[in-house]
Amino acid sequence: MREEAKPLILVVEDEEHLAKLLTMFLEEAGMRVQVCNRCEHARRFLKKNFVNLMLLDVNLPDQTGFELLEELQLGKWDVPTIFLTGNTLEVSKIRGLELGGDDYITKPFSYPELVARIRAVLRRAEAKTDLNLTKNARVGDPPFKFGGASVVPVRLEMNFSKAPTVTVGRKEIGIMACLQENSGAVLTRKKLIHSVWGLHADVSSRSLDQYIVKIRELFKQHGQDLSSLRTVHGVGYIYDPEGVSKDGK
Repeated sequence: MREEAKPLILVVEDEEHLAKLLTMFLEEAGMRVQVCNRCEHARRFLKKNFVNLMLLDVNLPDQTGFELLEELQLGKWDVPTIFLTGNTLEVSKIRGLELGGDDYITKPFSYPELVARIRAVLRRAEAKTDLNLTKNARVGDPPFKFGGASVVPVRLEMNFSKAPTVTVGRKEIGIMACLQENSGAVLTRKKLIHSVWGLHADVSSRSLDQYIVKIRELFKQHGQDLSSLRTVHGVGYIYDPEGVSKDGK
């Protein structure tokens, strides 16, 4: 039986003694820990690594934890976050939660309680992704039009006007959803990969191109024109149903 992977917790805390204690207790609780003592260090780490949860101090030397989380939210980095702070003011707690924090713990705190809260947030984060088809598409998303066909995420189906309903893959739905959302705009291959697979996905441009081929073949097999989806050589793709840009620029 394969051992369950240990969650990686990013601790953003500049108090060295506290960071060491947090590391010790979290590792004893079966978690992996990475400590960063500055927001900039955390930002660099997040660009290259996936973390399951971030323990974020509010007051840090180079930036506040509130500002860091706000930046991550604007960049659409969905990182479950628990704020740690010595500030007991209710207004501060409300701000942290309104910014997208999942929980807020004031110092001093009980380590068993902290571990319990971390596990609760991890469970909620896992449950939230249960309905994800891809990073950008969920089972509950409403049907949408793409190239004259109707895409129905909840059933993993496409309805063609001149053919019966067909089953379609999760990644194909995610790609079409991203292209449809950005209609008329050139999307780089990297942008498409990050949108559908996630920022840290190890997916090649060639793999993306193969999914695009599948989508085009699906339309061709069912007698549906998909000239609105065009390749922008050396860059990526454009979905242009309104015919605004004939050359992909």
